[in-house]
Amino acid sequence: MDSPDSDGLLAEQLLRLTRRLHRIQSRQLEPIGITPAQFRLLRTVAHYDGPPRMADLAQRLDVVPRAVTSLVDALEASGRVRRTPDPDSRRVVRIELTDEGRATLRSLRDARRAAAEEILAPLTADQREELGGLLSALVAGMPERRRC
Repeated sequence: MDSPDSDGLLAEQLLRLTRRLHRIQSRQLEPIGITPAQFRLLRTVAHYDGPPRMADLAQRLDVVPRAVTSLVDALEASGRVRRTPDPDSRRVVRIELTDEGRATLRSLRDARRAAAEEILAPLTADQREELGGLLSALVAGMPERRRC
């Protein structure tokens, strides 16, 4: 039988692992000159079929619009994204990746894989597969947050 605090211990282990992954990823992103939040925005923009609206990005990232504006400002200053007008509404701004942004995203994906490899190195292929299944079950069971 599990000890009364086994869930608490498991939660602490997950938090420690998350922090370690974040530190490794940050260390690998630093030479590229990008933050984890900027990486997340680039990935999100890349998943859309066309340039998304700033409001779409804020909703998808579950952040306030001002946070997206700050991220876009920094990524635009580095030449990785650009603001484009919406063809249907002069008030709407869309965000698209530049060639530099696509190249950065490729580098970032390599850094992300390297960070995952560093974390997963102690596990066998079977253990990695099992962990993937367990994490998928946890993610699938998470309730969706209410959007404002």
